[in-house]
Amino acid sequence: MDHVDHILVVDDDREIRTGVAQYLQKNGLRTSVAADGREMNALLDTTAVDLIVLDIMMPGDDGLVLTRNLRASKHRAIPVLLLTARDDETDRIIGLEMGADDYVVKPFSPRELLARINAVIRRTRMLPPNLRVTEASGMLGFGRWRLDTTARHLLDDEGTIVSLSGAEFRLLRVFLDHPQRILSRDQLLNLTQGRDAELFDRSIDLMVSRLRQRLVDDAREQAYIKTVRNEGYVFTMPVVVLGEAS
Repeated sequence: MDHVDHILVVDDDREIRTGVAQYLQKNGLRTSVAADGREMNALLDTTAVDLIVLDIMMPGDDGLVLTRNLRASKHRAIPVLLLTARDDETDRIIGLEMGADDYVVKPFSPRELLARINAVIRRTRMLPPNLRVTEASGMLGFGRWRLDTTARHLLDDEGTIVSLSGAEFRLLRVFLDHPQRILSRDQLLNLTQGRDAELFDRSIDLMVSRLRQRLVDDAREQAYIKTVRNEGYVFTMPVVVLGEAS
């Protein structure tokens, strides 16, 4: 039997979540609905979901907080598409930074939402089975550095904390999950949940440059992240799981 993608619609507005769910069902998708984060988490603990449509503006934990929490949980691999108000540009940027895969601006057409959902799922499934981001591992060691995957920051060999942006953390985590393996820019885009290749292709190079600065990795020596001409990047250091973060 062919797999039918299961979409979870999370919105405190009953009319919106019901209308979206019905439209998606008419277009061949399976749907569930939740009014808030509590209902969302309860469903995720009992049901396999392929993508979450998540409204930003909700009482209690809003969509940004829920996205951040998802990325730190056992459900971290589920794609998230945010619904956001037209004038909330800052929320859209923060949402992508926290790990959302895409967003749709309200008011939106159901056809656009469906197209975005299909595009995100398609990008996610482009990844080979052996290129998956693992669950959080506590503390990971490499070279003179440790990555605290719970606090989401770096520590050097003297214990000094180096803060990371959400994008920097995701990129470093991808490299640590796949050390000594060449990753193309397209693979890095998908693994770090970039919104779309046209917008984010060059940003991979920028993020690598910023990450090198955090690691004090000279661009000429490339002790940690090596550029492979016409292919992508490779993380050259062996990675050790050190146990639970403190």
